[in-house]
Amino acid sequence: MHVSQSMHLRQCSRQRRDFLTACGSVATGLATWQLAGESAPAIEPIVRNGRAKFKFSLAAYSYRSLLQGKPAKLTLSDFIRDCAQLGLEGTELTSYYFPQNLTLDYLRQLKSEAFRLGLDVSGTAVGNDFGHTDPARRKQQIADVKRWIDYAEILSAPVIRIFAGHAQPGSSPAEAHRLMVSGIEECCDYAGQHGVHLALENHGGPTSTADGLLAFVRDVKSPWFGVNMDTGNFHSDDIYGDLARVAPYTLNVQVKVVVSGSDGKKRPSDFRQLARLLTEADYRGYIVLEYEEAGDPRKESARFLDQLRQAFA
Repeated sequence: MHVSQSMHLRQCSRQRRDFLTACGSVATGLATWQLAGESAPAIEPIVRNGRAKFKFSLAAYSYRSLLQGKPAKLTLSDFIRDCAQLGLEGTELTSYYFPQNLTLDYLRQLKSEAFRLGLDVSGTAVGNDFGHTDPARRKQQIADVKRWIDYAEILSAPVIRIFAGHAQPGSSPAEAHRLMVSGIEECCDYAGQHGVHLALENHGGPTSTADGLLAFVRDVKSPWFGVNMDTGNFHSDDIYGDLARVAPYTLNVQVKVVVSGSDGKKRPSDFRQLARLLTEADYRGYIVLEYEEAGDPRKESARFLDQLRQAFA
């Protein structure tokens, strides 16, 4: 990288942090924006190089029916081999399917298997809830995410999909938001020490809408934070418009094969429209299929990955 380019990127990063700091003084007004039905004001998007670039991966969550059970039909090693046979660039290793008595040697072995098959570990994903008001439970949630940050570093996974959580009984939306932002920031501070990004998914609760998700984008002050765009988790009358709004802050994309709007009816995802909005945002990164529908996940994943490649070509 040329010196001038490096200086420009550092300047952009400083400007973004300065802007976020300035926004902190008005954080208490966030609920007013949403209650008034107004769109959340934007912050500076992630600095890219002006040209979109897509790589493809498959989430282990797609194989959940095969990776769970006693005994499970497949192992994570089998899943990694399938990703290679599908001609993917990456494999997303969801934390739910690792053994309970997880060892560091096991992580290193999976990393080696992926590398020898020419695959990146494109990311991993955890289930967490930073909305807990009970100090012990909150401390445990943060500790669990930090533990997976350690694991992600060993796997060379650059990003972990996280959740914000849910407001607990007796906790106001403003207090829940504060707790979630604080938990995310503490974990981001730790993640940055290990070279791992945390990507917040639009996953119900306070992140179920574009405004709700962007409230966290505004308030979490860390260069190691961004969005995990789940294309099937907005349920408004303008799903693709909402996805376009969060695209500039997206670090990782998980694609569902169906969407459902405010009427609750499932419709096939428009992969070409997704490709257009991510191209317009200059997104550079993984397009991860997360298959959730009926049928044999091995056959269906292969079929929809072919469609994704065509749409994003």
